[in-house]
Amino acid sequence: MTAAESKKPKRDTYRHGDLRNALIEAGLELARQGGPAAVVLRAATRQAGVAPNAAYRHFTDRNALLHAVSQAAMAHLARTMEAEQATLPPTSGTTAAARARFRAVGTGYLRFAQEEPGLFRTAFHVPDDMTHAAADTAAGTAGKTPFELLGAALDGLVEAELLPEDRRPGAEFLAWSAVHGLAALLIDGPLRGLHPTQAHDAGQHVIDMIERGI
Repeated sequence: MTAAESKKPKRDTYRHGDLRNALIEAGLELARQGGPAAVVLRAATRQAGVAPNAAYRHFTDRNALLHAVSQAAMAHLARTMEAEQATLPPTSGTTAAARARFRAVGTGYLRFAQEEPGLFRTAFHVPDDMTHAAADTAAGTAGKTPFELLGAALDGLVEAELLPEDRRPGAEFLAWSAVHGLAALLIDGPLRGLHPTQAHDAGQHVIDMIERGI
């Protein structure tokens, strides 16, 4: 090693102790391009610019990295749903505001699926339980996960007397399954060829049906 080489600064990931986040960011980019199957340790370390063995300081195996990337992708989804709500114009009444916030949850969910299909697939590459859906690290800016944002919107409908209180329990699963099913059809199913305008209209029709159903 030459004197000049010895004076080169160390990587920021090491100096700031941020290698874990650098690997998650690398994993997110891999997921964006190729979904959960693309998130592998060697590719993530290569993208982060570190030696392959460096990953094992923070992730025991590929599944551990994929889980962290999945949670980060879920947080991206939550922020997209929050952003959709943030674009809502001021309304003159509680009823209109509650409806708009509920609809924005579904609209943001579908928009994320269409704009970021790789991240959307990765966000839901999870164990078959609700633990991941309620994890703090899968939360958006306001500290709520996508599932919690949906729950808050449904609570708003109850408060606005648009949803009877006795029909509130379990309403998340009706709304979630309907919107998620359409998202899957749009990105991986027979509806993937729809024009964006048609896809948006289909989403609004599904949300209309959910409103009527609950």
